Amino acid sequence: MEAEMGEGRFYQELSARMAQFELTLLDWAENHKGAREYVVFADKCWPAFPETFGFEPCYVNSRLAARGIPVACEVDIYGALSEYIGACITGDAVTLLDINNSVPKYIYDEDIKGKFDYKLTDTFMGFHCGNTPSCKMCSDRAIKYQLIQHRLLEPEGSEPDFTRGTLEADIAPSDITFYRLQCDSEGTLRAYVAEGEVLPVATRSFGGIGVFAIPEMGRFYRHVLIQKRYPHHGAVAFAHCGKALYEVFKYLGIGDIAFNQPASLPYPTENPFA
Repeated sequence: MEAEMGEGRFYQELSARMAQFELTLLDWAENHKGAREYVVFADKCWPAFPETFGFEPCYVNSRLAARGIPVACEVDIYGALSEYIGACITGDAVTLLDINNSVPKYIYDEDIKGKFDYKLTDTFMGFHCGNTPSCKMCSDRAIKYQLIQHRLLEPEGSEPDFTRGTLEADIAPSDITFYRLQCDSEGTLRAYVAEGEVLPVATRSFGGIGVFAIPEMGRFYRHVLIQKRYPHHGAVAFAHCGKALYEVFKYLGIGDIAFNQPASLPYPTENPFA
């Protein structure tokens, strides 16, 4: 773990504790998978985990995902299943990110406008505390602490203690497919798929985060993600694999497979006169 991060990019006093947690999860998975060949985790994380175990599980989660065992935060079972599907299709590491963070206009004006063929509403920040595998992050990645939890759970003005253990850096530029399989309150499966990219743009923020761009993302966010009440987590595969994902969802019998429709193709709930 320390070799992966490099000198000065980890908390030495936490390494043994995090390694013990990783080995425990691997042993538990091996001893409880039965006849099954593959394993995913949907873990309880904040705030219960750091307060109980004395560190954040994010970096360990990222290492499991890097070796083909997807881990979804916040007990997100369908997120874990979504990650697993993407890992099978790409044969590569995947991640799960929050999608409710916009790109500030000043970053768009400085680093995106005129350089990339995207509107401000096509962009968003893909973010999580630090569960993205290090192989998908920029070279300055390091084990740090969860800023929000530090403010909420630890004494004001104190040095981070049990909120340490996240993996932080900007996510490296890459093609991506953003997708999710979900079950609604009526027990009906639905899904969405959209292809885009992580832009080579500094986020000026914390956590595992990147500036994502998907054509017509603003409309897609409104008329699919919000309208159909999808959770705030989206799975990310680091390749354009929308065709394969769409076919998998069809094989699962899913009738509602949404995608980011072009401006020429309005959504059913979109006002054609707007």
